[in-house]
Amino acid sequence: MSDRSLRGMRLGAQSMETESGVEPAPRQRVEYRCADGEQVFVTFAAEAEIPPVWVSKTGKEALLVDGEKPVDSNEKPIRTHWDMLLERRTIPELEQILEDRLNILRERRGERRSA
Repeated sequence: MSDRSLRGMRLGAQSMETESGVEPAPRQRVEYRCADGEQVFVTFAAEAEIPPVWVSKTGKEALLVDGEKPVDSNEKPIRTHWDMLLERRTIPELEQILEDRLNILRERRGERRSA
């Protein structure tokens, strides 16, 4: 008997409430433009702070249309592992270390070095 009462219902999959009388939050549509002219439209909440730069789906930076240009900060550039390595070693030192490590690896494999 209980099988028949639930037939055709997807319990938990759908809400039984209707959307009548529900108002969505106020929104604003903002336009950004890339250097090559690509337009990007983004929807924000009405009270949201709008960022001056947006990264498009294609990976390019887009600037806010009719907005203030972002101020370049005087922050230090990000140092990579290679930058930090070059602060400790010179290129000839790194080449020598590489050669030494390759020789050790070749000896482990039983390879002869052809100089």
